[in-house]
Amino acid sequence: MLTRETVAQYILSRPALAGSIDLEGMTAEEVGDGNLNLVFICRDTSGRAVILKQSLPYVRLVGPAWPMTEDRAGREAHSLSVYGGLAPNLVCGLLEYNEDCHILALEDLTDHEVVRSRLNRGGSHAGIFQPMGVLIARVLFGTSWLSLKEEGFRLQAGATVNTELCLISEELIFTEPYFGGPRNSVRPSVDSVISSMRTDETWTTAVMRMKRRFLSVQEALIHGDLHTGSMFARGESGHEEFSVKAFDSEFAFYGPIGFDMGLLWGNILAAASRAAALGETERANSLVAEIEKSWLAFEQQLRSDWPNRQKPEEYSDDFLESWLADILDDSWGFAGCEAARRVIGLAKVSDIETLGETEYVHAVNVMMTLGRSWLLSRSGRSFEDYHQEFSQLVDKFSA
Repeated sequence: MLTRETVAQYILSRPALAGSIDLEGMTAEEVGDGNLNLVFICRDTSGRAVILKQSLPYVRLVGPAWPMTEDRAGREAHSLSVYGGLAPNLVCGLLEYNEDCHILALEDLTDHEVVRSRLNRGGSHAGIFQPMGVLIARVLFGTSWLSLKEEGFRLQAGATVNTELCLISEELIFTEPYFGGPRNSVRPSVDSVISSMRTDETWTTAVMRMKRRFLSVQEALIHGDLHTGSMFARGESGHEEFSVKAFDSEFAFYGPIGFDMGLLWGNILAAASRAAALGETERANSLVAEIEKSWLAFEQQLRSDWPNRQKPEEYSDDFLESWLADILDDSWGFAGCEAARRVIGLAKVSDIETLGETEYVHAVNVMMTLGRSWLLSRSGRSFEDYHQEFSQLVDKFSA
């Protein structure tokens, strides 16, 4: 296992990292504040840095009591390599992967900020989410049968099975929040909200529909954990230094592309609910508007790539229209599941958890109520209609 004392020797032992950093006077800081891994920032006196990420044989959030395969690092390395070939400016760069030690060497993005942190402090969100819509579309086109043909698609899907981490998603997103589990927790002030959900069979049945989609639909090599905590951003939209990149793709597997979009939307809702609870109504509504913008960016990119598909004689323009409708429907359903999960289950979000009691109750009610609407109605309602409901809920729970 890497430590601050051993990272220099490790870098020295890796020919692929030679010259990337001056080991004389190098400092190493362990910054892994996530749920699973060790992460070291290794920086020399000139400011150059290498990021080392090592998977542990257990879930770091819980400890050795929850064992976890270290091979997840290889899955992350593979997905980053694939994504880097499809949208190099939109993902963290992979410098090297050491399969024996389960260590990734990654691009230095310390001049970026985690998007969740940026939003929590009130930073700009303009232009942040459209790039993720583009990334999702590029991944869909580039890793599906549209590019690989059917046989290549099946081979890739079979080679990237991610059973252990998919099980985490199945339990934490689709099961425990709705049917109970020891890893759930909420503040007593919203116990009644959660109890009402668990006795609402319409709600829980809709969740199981989305769980079935998660288990059975293979469309592309999805990120599997795409949210504001797995995105970096730098600068302001419209400026030369502006950059948005996804990272932490160890949950990647062949699944429904709407899952990535839905997780993103559920976390945008968390940011918007936080802003609304803090009385920042204009900012909250602006954040909700980003949901539609991310979809339009996705749709535009997919339509742009569409003429380059394999077998155009089989996959017609009408097929694309029906597929987009299905993806949108999935996106809303998965977003509704994510909204509830981030309130109730393990791996909650700081957007909500750092709020004072009154603000917390407000935000939870907005997220749970709108999440239910998304889950039940899905694409049966418009972006504008859902935005209006958000505004109404903000007023209702402020009263």
